[in-house]
Amino acid sequence: MKAKLLLRIAAVLMLLHTLGHTIGALTWKEAPNARVGTVITGMQNEHFDFMGRSVSLGAFFDGYGFSMIGVLLLVSILLWILAAEQNRRFILVLGLFLLFLGIIEFVYFFPFAAAFSLLAGISTLLAYGKSKLLYQH
Repeated sequence: MKAKLLLRIAAVLMLLHTLGHTIGALTWKEAPNARVGTVITGMQNEHFDFMGRSVSLGAFFDGYGFSMIGVLLLVSILLWILAAEQNRRFILVLGLFLLFLGIIEFVYFFPFAAAFSLLAGISTLLAYGKSKLLYQH
């Protein structure tokens, strides 16, 4: 498989990850049961002072979720661009970042989300290996 195709595969995987994360970020307040509903209500209603503002853990959760949508979308776009204009060092850095992200997602979230990042990272690192062959003359 050529580096370009591997990077495009990684880009599509990360775009799918972005879509799934967006759905999760927009629906996390829909409690599957009463106990979870109690936790969600507490996260939204219990406020505390932080850096001069009254905030809640629910607001932090929203903010981190929306920030990650932007990060995941940016990664998808960068992978697509890299497929057309390959930069070996950047491919390596992005591949390692995706493996790191996948590990964090596996440890702190769930395997389904982690699989997208890990597979995209593996695909990106395989593209890095293939791109190396392109530059050996």
